[in-house]
Amino acid sequence: MIRKIEKGDITELKKVLDSSELFPSYLLDDMISDYLNNKNSTDIWFTTIRHGKPISIVYCAPERLTNGTYNLYAIAVHKDQQGNGVGKKMMEYIENTLRENGNRILIVETSGKAEFELTRDFYIKCNYIKQAVIPEFYEEDDDKVVFWKKLTE
Repeated sequence: MIRKIEKGDITELKKVLDSSELFPSYLLDDMISDYLNNKNSTDIWFTTIRHGKPISIVYCAPERLTNGTYNLYAIAVHKDQQGNGVGKKMMEYIENTLRENGNRILIVETSGKAEFELTRDFYIKCNYIKQAVIPEFYEEDDDKVVFWKKLTE
């Protein structure tokens, strides 16, 4: 079951982040604060529930100064649940949600480092187009790779 994230999910979501090593889990509290505390937030946070616990996390938000463009800032699946199609289902879910709300484009950014090759392959398998590479964006020898997908026909 995929649903919106709730305050009670935070502890388990931090476990997802720690297992996937997407980013340090202590950053989650600040990142999700507006979504949890502002009923007008345009941020989107979803999770997959298995056996009553969150096993994934997705976060995207509108790209400023655009019309109908969102940026996917985070997607992670607990390491024990990877390879079971959860990530693909989460991508489909967020794309459908954005499309149903009249949004046009989803941007995905990731590292160009070798250890992110599977991540980049995942986006290609989800029919994203590699649109740009920005050299040394994150740090020296760590490029930003930008993927793009049009959500509307």
